[in-house]
Amino acid sequence: QVRLVESGGGSVQAGDPLRLACTASDDVFEIGRMGWSRQGSGKERELVASITAVGVTNYADSLKGRVAISRDKDKNMVYLVINHLKIEDTAVYFCNCRKLGYAYWGQGTQVPVPS
Repeated sequence: QVRLVESGGGSVQAGDPLRLACTASDDVFEIGRMGWSRQGSGKERELVASITAVGVTNYADSLKGRVAISRDKDKNMVYLVINHLKIEDTAVYFCNCRKLGYAYWGQGTQVPVPS
């Protein structure tokens, strides 16, 4: 079992950057793709960004140009930056990873962007 814990966010306003971090622990050997998804109120969970074990990234079309994902394999961490936050970025952000065909999810961190 892989344990994922999100951190960061805090009090952000529209126009601010959002910085999130996720730490993987426990069974971290051979973790493959890591990424972030989000779920707004009343909406389906959607991909924000992902990064493979060799650093290939993928971003949601709606966020391209504002989002960046990075990874520190030595620390088993993945990071997310969303610049120029908008009110519609309000969501619960989830860290996730894949390992040997299984998907693991963090508990999520709430990111409200007040109007």
